[in-house]
Amino acid sequence: MTTNTASDSLPPPVIILNRRLLLALLIFALVLTAIASWAGYTLAVAKIGVETPVSAELVVRWQVRLQEQKAALTQVETDVQHQVDVMTLRLGAMQGRLLRLDVLGQRFVESGLVNNEEFDFSAPAPVGGPKVLLPPESYSVPSLSEMIERLERRLDNREQQLRLLDKLAWRQKLDDERFVEGRPIIWGWLSSEYGYRTDPFSGKRTWHGGVDLAGKDGSDIVAVAAGVVTWAGKRHGYGNLVEIAHGDGLVTRYAHAKAVSVKIGDLVQKAQVVALMGSTGRSTGPHVHFEVLKHGRTTDPVKYMARASH
Repeated sequence: MTTNTASDSLPPPVIILNRRLLLALLIFALVLTAIASWAGYTLAVAKIGVETPVSAELVVRWQVRLQEQKAALTQVETDVQHQVDVMTLRLGAMQGRLLRLDVLGQRFVESGLVNNEEFDFSAPAPVGGPKVLLPPESYSVPSLSEMIERLERRLDNREQQLRLLDKLAWRQKLDDERFVEGRPIIWGWLSSEYGYRTDPFSGKRTWHGGVDLAGKDGSDIVAVAAGVVTWAGKRHGYGNLVEIAHGDGLVTRYAHAKAVSVKIGDLVQKAQVVALMGSTGRSTGPHVHFEVLKHGRTTDPVKYMARASH
Protein backbone atom coordinates (compact mmCIF):
# COMPACT_ATOMS: atom_id res chain seq x y z
CA MET A 1 0.00 0.00 0.00
CA THR A 2 2.81 2.39 0.85
CA THR A 3 4.58 1.94 -2.50
CA ASN A 4 1.48 2.67 -4.49
CA THR A 5 0.80 5.84 -2.55
CA ALA A 6 4.26 7.25 -3.31
CA SER A 7 3.91 6.63 -7.02
CA ASP A 8 0.56 8.30 -7.09
CA SER A 9 1.99 11.59 -5.66
CA LEU A 10 4.38 12.28 -8.63
CA PRO A 11 3.11 14.62 -11.49
CA PRO A 12 2.41 13.08 -14.75
CA PRO A 13 5.21 13.51 -17.33
CA VAL A 14 2.79 14.78 -19.92
CA ILE A 15 1.62 17.62 -17.68
CA ILE A 16 5.22 18.75 -16.97
CA LEU A 17 6.02 18.73 -20.69
CA ASN A 18 2.99 20.78 -21.46
CA ARG A 19 3.92 23.47 -18.93
CA ARG A 20 7.43 23.76 -20.36
CA LEU A 21 6.06 24.05 -23.86
CA LEU A 22 3.66 26.80 -22.86
CA LEU A 23 6.48 28.67 -21.19
CA ALA A 24 8.64 28.36 -24.27
CA LEU A 25 5.78 29.49 -26.49
CA LEU A 26 5.16 32.51 -24.25
CA ILE A 27 8.81 33.49 -24.37
CA PHE A 28 8.79 33.10 -28.15
CA ALA A 29 5.68 35.25 -28.44
CA LEU A 30 7.34 37.93 -26.37
CA VAL A 31 10.41 37.80 -28.56
CA LEU A 32 8.27 38.07 -31.70
CA THR A 33 6.45 41.05 -30.21
CA ALA A 34 9.74 42.71 -29.39
CA ILE A 35 11.05 42.00 -32.88
CA ALA A 36 7.85 43.40 -34.44
CA SER A 37 8.02 46.50 -32.28
CA TRP A 38 11.63 47.08 -33.21
CA ALA A 39 10.84 46.55 -36.86
CA GLY A 40 7.96 49.01 -36.65
CA TYR A 41 10.16 51.57 -34.94
CA THR A 42 12.86 51.07 -37.54
CA LEU A 43 10.36 51.49 -40.37
CA ALA A 44 8.95 54.63 -38.74
CA VAL A 45 12.40 56.11 -38.37
CA ALA A 46 13.17 55.22 -41.94
CA LYS A 47 9.92 56.81 -43.08
CA ILE A 48 10.64 60.00 -41.15
CA GLY A 49 14.11 60.04 -42.66
CA VAL A 50 12.55 59.95 -46.15
CA GLU A 51 10.02 62.73 -45.40
CA THR A 52 12.53 65.06 -43.70
CA PRO A 53 14.12 66.42 -46.95
CA VAL A 54 10.63 67.35 -48.29
CA SER A 55 9.86 69.48 -45.20
CA ALA A 56 13.23 71.22 -45.46
CA GLU A 57 12.52 72.05 -49.10
CA LEU A 58 9.21 73.64 -48.13
CA VAL A 59 10.95 75.67 -45.46
CA VAL A 60 13.49 76.86 -48.01
CA ARG A 61 10.67 77.86 -50.37
CA TRP A 62 8.96 79.84 -47.61
CA GLN A 63 12.21 81.57 -46.75
CA VAL A 64 12.75 82.53 -50.38
CA ARG A 65 9.21 83.86 -50.64
CA LEU A 66 9.63 85.88 -47.46
CA GLN A 67 12.86 87.36 -48.78
CA GLU A 68 11.10 88.32 -52.03
CA GLN A 69 8.27 89.98 -50.12
CA LYS A 70 10.77 91.79 -47.90
CA ALA A 71 12.64 93.04 -50.97
CA ALA A 72 9.36 94.18 -52.55
CA LEU A 73 8.42 96.02 -49.35
CA THR A 74 11.84 97.69 -49.26
CA GLN A 75 11.38 98.80 -52.88
CA VAL A 76 7.95 100.23 -52.08
CA GLU A 77 9.42 102.15 -49.13
CA THR A 78 12.20 103.45 -51.39
CA ASP A 79 9.69 104.54 -54.05
CA VAL A 80 7.51 106.27 -51.48
CA GLN A 81 10.51 108.04 -49.95
CA HIS A 82 11.60 109.17 -53.41
CA GLN A 83 8.13 110.59 -54.08
CA VAL A 84 8.20 112.34 -50.70
CA ASP A 85 11.63 113.81 -51.49
CA VAL A 86 10.40 115.05 -54.89
CA MET A 87 7.31 116.64 -53.33
CA THR A 88 9.48 118.18 -50.60
CA LEU A 89 11.67 119.80 -53.24
CA ARG A 90 8.60 121.07 -55.10
CA LEU A 91 7.16 122.47 -51.89
CA GLY A 92 10.48 124.16 -51.13
CA ALA A 93 10.50 125.78 -54.57
CA MET A 94 6.89 126.89 -54.09
CA GLN A 95 7.78 128.39 -50.73
CA GLY A 96 10.58 130.39 -52.36
CA ARG A 97 8.20 131.64 -55.05
CA LEU A 98 5.64 132.60 -52.42
CA LEU A 99 8.29 134.61 -50.57
CA ARG A 100 9.08 136.48 -53.79
CA LEU A 101 5.39 137.13 -54.37
CA ASP A 102 5.08 138.45 -50.81
CA VAL A 103 7.94 140.85 -51.52
CA LEU A 104 6.22 142.03 -54.69
CA GLY A 105 2.96 142.46 -52.83
CA GLN A 106 4.66 144.41 -50.08
CA ARG A 107 6.17 146.69 -52.69
CA PHE A 108 2.69 147.34 -54.05
CA VAL A 109 1.55 148.27 -50.55
CA GLU A 110 4.51 150.59 -50.10
CA SER A 111 3.93 152.17 -53.49
CA GLY A 112 0.34 152.97 -52.56
CA LEU A 113 -1.19 150.93 -55.39
CA VAL A 114 -3.05 148.74 -52.92
CA ASN A 115 -4.52 149.54 -49.52
CA ASN A 116 -2.21 148.37 -46.75
CA GLU A 117 -5.26 147.91 -44.50
CA GLU A 118 -6.83 145.43 -46.92
CA PHE A 119 -3.70 143.46 -47.82
CA ASP A 120 -1.20 142.17 -45.30
CA PHE A 121 1.36 140.05 -47.15
CA SER A 122 3.20 139.20 -43.95
CA ALA A 123 0.22 137.23 -42.54
CA PRO A 124 -1.50 134.05 -43.83
CA ALA A 125 -4.70 134.48 -45.80
CA PRO A 126 -7.83 134.44 -43.60
CA VAL A 127 -9.86 131.23 -44.18
CA GLY A 128 -12.49 129.24 -42.30
CA GLY A 129 -15.80 127.38 -42.47
CA PRO A 130 -18.17 125.20 -40.44
CA LYS A 131 -17.06 121.84 -39.14
CA VAL A 132 -18.34 118.94 -41.26
CA LEU A 133 -19.67 115.68 -39.86
CA LEU A 134 -17.75 113.47 -42.26
CA PRO A 135 -14.49 112.07 -40.86
CA PRO A 136 -11.34 113.76 -42.17
CA GLU A 137 -9.29 111.93 -44.78
CA SER A 138 -5.55 111.93 -45.26
CA TYR A 139 -4.18 112.81 -48.67
CA SER A 140 -2.78 109.97 -50.72
CA VAL A 141 0.46 110.46 -52.65
CA PRO A 142 -1.29 110.80 -56.07
CA SER A 143 -3.91 113.24 -54.77
CA LEU A 144 -1.27 115.26 -52.94
CA SER A 145 0.86 115.42 -56.09
CA GLU A 146 -2.16 116.56 -58.11
CA MET A 147 -2.92 119.27 -55.54
CA ILE A 148 0.68 120.51 -55.73
CA GLU A 149 0.43 120.68 -59.52
CA ARG A 150 -2.72 122.80 -59.26
CA LEU A 151 -1.02 125.12 -56.80
CA GLU A 152 1.99 125.44 -59.11
CA ARG A 153 -0.28 126.42 -62.02
CA ARG A 154 -2.01 129.03 -59.85
CA LEU A 155 1.35 130.32 -58.70
CA ASP A 156 2.49 130.67 -62.32
CA ASN A 157 -0.61 132.70 -63.13
CA ARG A 158 -0.37 134.90 -60.04
CA GLU A 159 3.35 135.42 -60.52
CA GLN A 160 2.85 136.64 -64.09
CA GLN A 161 0.12 139.01 -62.98
CA LEU A 162 2.16 140.38 -60.08
CA ARG A 163 5.23 140.85 -62.28
CA LEU A 164 3.15 142.80 -64.76
CA LEU A 165 1.76 144.92 -61.96
CA ASP A 166 5.28 145.35 -60.62
CA LYS A 167 6.44 146.72 -63.96
CA LEU A 168 3.49 149.08 -64.08
CA ALA A 169 4.14 150.14 -60.49
CA TRP A 170 7.79 150.87 -61.11
CA ARG A 171 6.93 152.69 -64.31
CA GLN A 172 4.46 154.76 -62.32
CA LYS A 173 7.05 155.30 -59.62
CA LEU A 174 9.64 156.27 -62.23
CA ASP A 175 7.18 158.72 -63.75
CA ASP A 176 6.56 160.16 -60.29
CA GLU A 177 10.28 160.40 -59.64
CA ARG A 178 10.86 162.06 -63.00
CA PHE A 179 8.05 164.53 -62.41
CA VAL A 180 9.72 167.89 -61.96
CA GLU A 181 8.33 169.61 -58.88
CA GLY A 182 9.39 171.42 -55.73
CA ARG A 183 12.23 173.69 -54.71
CA PRO A 184 15.92 172.85 -55.15
CA ILE A 185 16.70 174.08 -51.61
CA ILE A 186 15.62 173.02 -48.13
CA TRP A 187 15.52 176.54 -46.79
CA GLY A 188 15.83 179.96 -48.47
CA TRP A 189 13.91 182.64 -50.33
CA LEU A 190 13.29 183.84 -53.86
CA SER A 191 15.76 186.66 -54.55
CA SER A 192 15.24 187.08 -58.30
CA GLU A 193 12.36 186.01 -60.57
CA TYR A 194 12.23 184.58 -64.08
CA GLY A 195 12.15 187.04 -67.03
CA TYR A 196 13.52 190.49 -67.70
CA ARG A 197 15.30 192.23 -64.83
CA THR A 198 17.97 194.82 -64.10
CA ASP A 199 21.37 193.19 -64.39
CA PRO A 200 23.12 193.40 -60.97
CA PHE A 201 26.50 194.06 -62.60
CA SER A 202 25.68 196.32 -65.59
CA GLY A 203 22.43 197.89 -64.40
CA LYS A 204 20.88 197.30 -67.80
CA ARG A 205 17.64 195.43 -68.65
CA THR A 206 18.57 191.84 -69.43
CA TRP A 207 16.90 188.46 -69.70
CA HIS A 208 17.06 186.16 -66.70
CA GLY A 209 16.39 182.55 -67.78
CA GLY A 210 15.79 181.15 -64.30
CA VAL A 211 15.12 182.10 -60.68
CA ASP A 212 17.58 182.85 -57.90
CA LEU A 213 17.03 181.27 -54.49
CA ALA A 214 19.20 182.74 -51.75
CA GLY A 215 20.23 180.84 -48.63
CA LYS A 216 23.03 179.89 -46.31
CA ASP A 217 26.45 179.32 -47.78
CA GLY A 218 27.18 175.59 -47.96
CA SER A 219 23.55 174.50 -47.54
CA ASP A 220 22.19 171.59 -49.61
CA ILE A 221 21.02 171.87 -53.22
CA VAL A 222 18.73 168.96 -54.11
CA ALA A 223 17.43 167.53 -57.38
CA VAL A 224 13.75 168.34 -57.99
CA ALA A 225 13.30 165.09 -59.94
CA ALA A 226 15.11 161.86 -60.79
CA GLY A 227 17.31 161.85 -63.84
CA VAL A 228 20.79 161.56 -65.37
CA VAL A 229 23.56 164.08 -64.74
CA THR A 230 24.63 165.60 -68.08
CA TRP A 231 26.93 168.30 -66.67
CA ALA A 232 28.88 168.55 -63.42
CA GLY A 233 31.53 171.23 -63.19
CA LYS A 234 32.41 174.79 -64.15
CA ARG A 235 30.66 176.67 -66.96
CA HIS A 236 31.16 180.27 -68.03
CA GLY A 237 28.84 182.58 -66.10
CA TYR A 238 27.30 179.74 -64.11
CA GLY A 239 30.27 178.92 -61.94
CA ASN A 240 29.97 175.35 -60.68
CA LEU A 241 26.96 173.91 -62.48
CA VAL A 242 24.95 170.69 -62.25
CA GLU A 243 22.66 169.83 -65.15
CA ILE A 244 20.20 166.92 -64.98
CA ALA A 245 18.11 165.42 -67.82
CA HIS A 246 14.72 164.03 -66.70
CA GLY A 247 13.33 162.75 -70.00
CA ASP A 248 10.52 164.06 -72.17
CA GLY A 249 12.77 167.02 -73.07
CA LEU A 250 12.96 168.33 -69.48
CA VAL A 251 16.31 169.54 -68.09
CA THR A 252 17.09 171.33 -64.81
CA ARG A 253 20.17 173.39 -63.94
CA TYR A 254 21.66 174.29 -60.56
CA ALA A 255 24.33 177.03 -60.79
CA HIS A 256 26.83 178.99 -58.64
CA ALA A 257 27.43 175.96 -56.39
CA LYS A 258 30.20 176.00 -53.84
CA ALA A 259 30.85 172.29 -54.46
CA VAL A 260 29.42 169.62 -56.73
CA SER A 261 28.42 166.23 -55.24
CA VAL A 262 27.77 164.26 -58.47
CA LYS A 263 29.49 163.53 -61.76
CA ILE A 264 28.40 163.18 -65.37
CA GLY A 265 26.46 159.95 -65.99
CA ASP A 266 25.23 159.54 -62.42
CA LEU A 267 21.65 158.49 -61.85
CA VAL A 268 20.15 160.75 -59.22
CA GLN A 269 16.95 160.36 -57.27
CA LYS A 270 14.37 162.90 -56.33
CA ALA A 271 15.52 165.10 -53.40
CA GLN A 272 19.09 163.79 -53.63
CA VAL A 273 21.79 166.32 -52.72
CA VAL A 274 23.67 167.23 -55.91
CA ALA A 275 25.64 170.31 -54.78
CA LEU A 276 26.25 172.82 -51.99
CA MET A 277 25.10 176.44 -52.19
CA GLY A 278 27.79 178.97 -52.95
CA SER A 279 28.63 182.06 -54.97
CA THR A 280 30.87 180.87 -57.81
CA GLY A 281 30.72 182.34 -61.27
CA ARG A 282 28.79 185.55 -61.97
CA SER A 283 27.21 185.95 -58.53
CA THR A 284 26.84 188.56 -55.80
CA GLY A 285 26.29 186.16 -52.89
CA PRO A 286 25.34 182.62 -51.80
CA HIS A 287 22.37 181.44 -53.86
CA VAL A 288 21.37 178.87 -56.47
CA HIS A 289 20.41 179.89 -59.97
CA PHE A 290 17.68 177.38 -60.89
CA GLU A 291 16.63 176.81 -64.49
CA VAL A 292 14.06 174.51 -66.11
CA LEU A 293 14.39 173.86 -69.86
CA LYS A 294 11.75 172.24 -72.05
CA HIS A 295 13.14 170.97 -75.36
CA GLY A 296 16.05 173.36 -75.08
CA ARG A 297 14.04 176.48 -74.18
CA THR A 298 13.89 177.97 -70.71
CA THR A 299 10.54 178.12 -68.93
CA ASP A 300 9.46 179.70 -65.68
CA PRO A 301 10.63 177.42 -62.82
CA VAL A 302 8.02 178.87 -60.44
CA LYS A 303 5.21 176.77 -61.96
CA TYR A 304 7.25 173.63 -61.34
CA MET A 305 8.12 174.70 -57.81
CA ALA A 306 4.44 175.40 -57.15
CA ARG A 307 3.48 171.78 -58.04
CA ALA A 308 4.68 170.53 -54.68
CA SER A 309 2.13 172.64 -52.83
CA HIS A 310 -0.86 171.04 -54.64
